[in-house]
Amino acid sequence: MTTQATRTAAATRKTPGTAARKVPGVAARLASAAASGAVRVFLLLTGLFWLLPTVGLLLSSLRSPSDIAASGWWQVFTAPARLTTENYTHLLANDTITGSLLSTVLITVPATLLVLVIGSLAGYAFAWLEFPGRDWWFLGVVALLVVPVQVALVPVSKLFGAVGLFETTLGVVLFHTAFGLPFAVFLLRNFFAEIPRELLEAARLDGAGEIRLFTRVVLPLGGPAIASLGIFQFLWVWNDMLIALIFADSQSPPITVALQQQVRQFGNNVDVLAPGAFVSMVVPLVVFFAFQRQFASGVMAGAVK
Repeated sequence: MTTQATRTAAATRKTPGTAARKVPGVAARLASAAASGAVRVFLLLTGLFWLLPTVGLLLSSLRSPSDIAASGWWQVFTAPARLTTENYTHLLANDTITGSLLSTVLITVPATLLVLVIGSLAGYAFAWLEFPGRDWWFLGVVALLVVPVQVALVPVSKLFGAVGLFETTLGVVLFHTAFGLPFAVFLLRNFFAEIPRELLEAARLDGAGEIRLFTRVVLPLGGPAIASLGIFQFLWVWNDMLIALIFADSQSPPITVALQQQVRQFGNNVDVLAPGAFVSMVVPLVVFFAFQRQFASGVMAGAVK
């Protein structure tokens, strides 16, 4: 009895010591806080460095042409009263730039929506529908990922010239859609294939057809991946210059081509170039930050799967 009491007392004395060893010391907590603070400072500095060109372009667009020619944009902090919105007034009065913004929207929005719709349907078909040669067809889609855009410029130009699509908005949309679909199908097929089969079978037992299954089950679950794909496609088409320079209408070019033409024709026309370039840059930034949550969810979901 005495031995049992002694063991119990010894165990009781050891318990506080064991719990104390599990609590990190002051030095460990300080090191962890310092590491966390260093990481946050590093990320903050990285973000500021990434946004530095955009900030510089914004400040340049708010300076007069004489100030831009005389000093760098950082000099604005010494004389902030010299900032003006007159450049944006000139920009809105420039029919070439405003028309190019409309042309860019008419190209980017349809090219993005077509890739999302067709890519989602094809991804679902490759993931869950049985049809002859499915794996071989998907292998062909994967093989198209390695085809560079430059290879198709000459043959597609001849094809578009023969069918009357050369230098048209529709031709540019079709080109971007064709070259955006392989990646879209590959991405969405792999994402949709990770949906639990039991969930789809339960929906089928409830009487859901393939269309209802796709719209009510697959699309909501694949929302993050579709949003991520939409951001990538939008940024690629909006910032494209090569395809627009070759296939777009020379009378109503996209913003990238219009700015390049302004540089070629008016080398010192900075009162239009600076605000035009900032507007061209800020639209993709707004789209990215507006769908930042969906983009992060899509990336994390793909990483987990």
